[in-house]
Amino acid sequence: MKETRPFIDWKLAEDFMIAVFEKCGVPGEDAAVCADVLLESDRRGIESHGCNRFKPIYIDRIRDGILNPKTEFEVIRQTPTTAVVDGHNGMGMVIGRKAMQMAIDKAKRYGMGMVAVRNSTHYGIAGYYVTMCTENNMVGITGTNARPSIAPTFGVENMLGTNPITFGLPTDEPFPFVLDCATSISQRGKIEFYARNGMDTPSGMVIGNDGKAVTDSERILNDLNCGRAALAPLGGIGEELAGYKGYGYATVVEILSAALQAGSFLKKLSGKDEEGNKIPYPLGHFFIAIDTEAFMGAESFKKTAGEILRQLRASKKAPGQERIFTAGEKEYEIWQFRKDKGIPVGEAVQKEFIKMRDELGLTQFVFPFE
Repeated sequence: MKETRPFIDWKLAEDFMIAVFEKCGVPGEDAAVCADVLLESDRRGIESHGCNRFKPIYIDRIRDGILNPKTEFEVIRQTPTTAVVDGHNGMGMVIGRKAMQMAIDKAKRYGMGMVAVRNSTHYGIAGYYVTMCTENNMVGITGTNARPSIAPTFGVENMLGTNPITFGLPTDEPFPFVLDCATSISQRGKIEFYARNGMDTPSGMVIGNDGKAVTDSERILNDLNCGRAALAPLGGIGEELAGYKGYGYATVVEILSAALQAGSFLKKLSGKDEEGNKIPYPLGHFFIAIDTEAFMGAESFKKTAGEILRQLRASKKAPGQERIFTAGEKEYEIWQFRKDKGIPVGEAVQKEFIKMRDELGLTQFVFPFE
């Protein structure tokens, strides 16, 4: 599909986002990390976690007092290969980057490292952190719980978060294998994207209290917050297409995200107190780094991984299909297209950028869509 939205230069977007974060109290170094994580999502074409979420998830939450702009990264327990960290409801992207770097440092010394995080916040695109590992010839794994969105199989109440489980594997190709997926059919951010662009949500992704599919995106976002709708797990509503598998994987992520660090889970992550007032989302994450050099060597691993992917892409295609893809390939191609063009931004994001600029007095920024 031909891109019709205007593009904004990467450097302009980065400088603007850093300036906004700083105006909202985020220290400069941390602001740069936050902007980098968000823009990485747009680099890969995963627009549900990039510029589209800059204001509503991060800036608005800082203003609401439920997200601390200054991040305290406290190591509360540690062994040579493991650690537990408390993020004190600071910037999730800053916490995530530091935690994964800690896991990588441990893996460089001992072959493997794992860090569990408590009292964190939304950490952006999970694939960012596993790519930190692939750049070091390591296997990376991360997962996080989230505010209740998914209904258990045969249920209609939103209990589990979208709970992504994400893997990054180094290869001998120009890009790593990165599988970054929610354990629901869709994540809330995708539905926010549909709503902001006046699109319906495909049938089967969301279940209402009556057990039927809901497709009105604006209604879904409201009903998710009010408990009148829930996302279906991977596989969909019921058992016919194995929705119980997605439900099971979401539960695994919930347990690993909460139990390793004795943190909050399920309804405790709703972001509301008993009176309905906004409170922080005390999320849990886990980060795993595995050094491929500790096994048969990094080059051997990357060669085998690359050959597996090439054979998959070369396998027999379904009638009418031109290509078979492997995870990370489409994102790499999107970056090749966008790296010199910039970020395509829809009307809703354009309005948010202009409004934030004007409210914060950042008059030095002029956007091409004005």
